[in-house]
Order: sequence, then C-alpha cells, then structure tokens
Amino acid sequence: MLGLKMVKVMVVEDDQKMRSLLTTLLNLEGFLVRVPETHNKEDLIQEILNERPDLALVDVNLNVVNGLDLVRAIRMAPEIKDICVLMSSGSNLKKECTQAGADDFIMKPYMPDELIKQIHKLYQKKLIQ
Repeated sequence: MLGLKMVKVMVVEDDQKMRSLLTTLLNLEGFLVRVPETHNKEDLIQEILNERPDLALVDVNLNVVNGLDLVRAIRMAPEIKDICVLMSSGSNLKKECTQAGADDFIMKPYMPDELIKQIHKLYQKKLIQ
C-alpha cells in the first residue's frame, strides 16, 4: 500500500497459473487486485472503465487480443488514458510496448520483488505528474 490509499491493480493475463500467482502476490503486498473475466478487447476496455484501476499489468501475448492493441485502445479512451500500464512478455518487447503507450515493461520470468518494486516506482511517478 502506498500512502493511505489501496492501489488497485488489474491483472490482464490469460495464463491461469500466472494470474493466480500474481493475484496472490499482489494481495499479500497490500494491493487491491482485479482480474477481468474476459479477454475480448471491447469487454476489457469496459471492465477497465468500470474498475478504474491505478495500474494495469498487461501480458503482451493474450489469446483473444494483442496486448499492444489493448494498450493503444486504453490510451485512446479519455476516461482511462492516464492509468499506469506495465506490460510483460517472455520476449524482450520493451520498445514495442512503450511505443504502443505502456509506461514500462517487465520481462518474464521476473522475481516477485522486482515486479513489486516496478509497480511502486510507476505508481509514485504517476502521483508526481
């Protein structure tokens, strides 16, 4: 938890084991975690609009939608364009992710403390802006 507010993180990951691990880790670290029920781009955008997370952790390679396309859609939606987006992939796609509009990128596999540190850093950066 940063400050007095619980930071809401939306985990957009289609691998069930990874989603479960991330949810457990982030809950243990004091984050309020939301996991969308769908991975259809329009429904995902709607869930993000409804939930208004402080940060979205988005996998690049989702089954139903390309994570890069999802981030572009987030950045085009006025109500949610300013949320933090941290993207992840097993391939080094940092350049592609930041060009699509992601705030940062973390390469899989990553250590839990590395992820938590990056989330805190991104959220603090957004608070300052």
